[in-house]
Amino acid sequence: MVLLSEIKKAAALISGYVLKTPLIYSPTFSRMTGAEVYLKLENLQKGGSFKVRGATYKILSRREDFDGQGSRGVVAASVGNHAQGVALAAASAGVSATIVMPVWASLPKQEATRGYGAEVILQGQTLVESIGIARDLALKTGRTFIHPYDDFEVMAGQGTIGLEIMEELPDPDLVLVPVGGGGLISGIASAVKAIRPLTRVIGVQASACPSAREALRQGGPAAVRASSTIADAISVTEVGKSNYPLLRDLVEDVVLVGESEIAAAVLLLLERKKVLAEGAGAVPLAALLSGAVDISKGSKVVLVISGGNLDSLLLDRVIRQGLATHGRLMRFSVCLEDVPGSLSGLLARISEKRANVVSIRHFRHERDLPLNYTRVDLELETLGFAHIREIETSLSDEGYELRKR
Repeated sequence: MVLLSEIKKAAALISGYVLKTPLIYSPTFSRMTGAEVYLKLENLQKGGSFKVRGATYKILSRREDFDGQGSRGVVAASVGNHAQGVALAAASAGVSATIVMPVWASLPKQEATRGYGAEVILQGQTLVESIGIARDLALKTGRTFIHPYDDFEVMAGQGTIGLEIMEELPDPDLVLVPVGGGGLISGIASAVKAIRPLTRVIGVQASACPSAREALRQGGPAAVRASSTIADAISVTEVGKSNYPLLRDLVEDVVLVGESEIAAAVLLLLERKKVLAEGAGAVPLAALLSGAVDISKGSKVVLVISGGNLDSLLLDRVIRQGLATHGRLMRFSVCLEDVPGSLSGLLARISEKRANVVSIRHFRHERDLPLNYTRVDLELETLGFAHIREIETSLSDEGYELRKR
């Protein structure tokens, strides 16, 4: 159990080292859902995520370990956000840090971690494997291991988010929290439930890696197979042993959201609130807008936007996926007779329907194409699904056979 007194102690200790992030009201998302929606913007935290809170409390609460000869620094394992949090916390405390990252960890997160002064070692196919390697390294070298989630001091540090929420909004009805290994939701739920037991706390995971949902179903931590997800920061195949009892006892439910829903939420946060959230940080909004959670009209809902470390190349793909999900991007192929004027005729019809061509590609040497035909792949900027149907109907009436892509 993470006691409220420990979380308050953590808040006092880390106050000079981390930011008190804003809790903002969103008129847009409130109108869309009928609730009063607030965003807790941990994407504005140092290092771009909440992780620096737990890492800082872990190091500062054990400062005596580093004053003598008992430790030569800290070791951690992370996909990226915990790495940057530990690196920042260690630098602030004047302690060396070594971070083990899975071999597939993104290059920008590797470079950011090195930029904060940590040594990076790429080992492990999964985060769980990297954690095991980091533990062994800590034991061999006499350094202190900082677990990304299965650690009570780390949970207490993350729980300071719950304190800040309750200070600014004393009576929330629901708090939606991203869940990977369970450290963030364990800390937040401990704080929120101790202050206001009536507030519901619900976790949100990517359906590509439903480890917390499966743990609750099976009655204990259980390893799951993870698929690729844009919410890589919560792609943890098994929740922590210390986290599970808190999930079971304090969290009302864990819901799942799909990749297209996450991408759409990232896009909405960027367009409507000018908030850059990574996939994991956007899952609470994805759950709210997809109907994965039940809310009452007028209820006060807090979305924990846990981080904003989204790679530039991934951001481009996420935006395009989000546009497609909202009917603002139409992709299709059409076969045209390979004669002058056939393409310009098609583009004229598209222009008449007020669609903008984003990209166009020709394919003349496909095996299934007649010799006198070419395949054209188009991507159009559209105004919504009704607009797409209007374009489809118009082109079909003109004799074009469209194939969706």
